Amino acid sequence: MQRPKLLNIGFGNFIVSTRVVAIVSPSSSPMRRLREDARQEGRLIDATQGRKTRSIIVTDSNHLILSAIQAETVGQRFMLMEDPQAAKRTEQAGGMEPTLLEETPEYDDADDDL
Repeated sequence: MQRPKLLNIGFGNFIVSTRVVAIVSPSSSPMRRLREDARQEGRLIDATQGRKTRSIIVTDSNHLILSAIQAETVGQRFMLMEDPQAAKRTEQAGGMEPTLLEETPEYDDADDDL
């Protein structure tokens, strides 16, 4: 049996990649309403570690996971897990910086004072 792949959503938090339905930006009004509905219904998981929400991950169980990592970055990590050859193709096309292929460094709490 194949082990589930874990997707790094930032700051030591991981989710099972096969459960991801969508990775979206939190800035639109429908996403804000979706987040508030999930909070009221107990389906919201906050993995931001007190930082600004930069992406919302929707799971197949209808839970919403808040992440402090940009939606584009989480999406790139997801694509790399699904297709490891995508990194080479994207890098050759000049799309993604090579640093995104490596482990993203954790941020210290000094940035919270900004």
